[in-house]
Amino acid sequence: MTPVVRPAPPQPTRPTESADPLRLCIYATIALLAWVLGPVAVLFFGVLGFVGYWRARRAGLTRSRCVLRDTRLVLAYLGLIALAGLAGIVYWLR
Repeated sequence: MTPVVRPAPPQPTRPTESADPLRLCIYATIALLAWVLGPVAVLFFGVLGFVGYWRARRAGLTRSRCVLRDTRLVLAYLGLIALAGLAGIVYWLR
């Protein structure tokens, strides 16, 4: 008589984790700050991003996950954002 082979019981699986849209919450918060604080927020975040990429470039980063890829282009983009914020503040104070 041949033995009956029974399949192994299914292993319990971890419930699937849905993607956390944290970035969307961050983007909404930054947009709210930009709306409330206007050009001051634009200048702040432009300078903050510029300084972060400047330090990363000095540490050896040449390619970014940003759409612009090249850190020199990202620095130019963030510099323009900071200048736009500064121009907005000057216009606002007039």
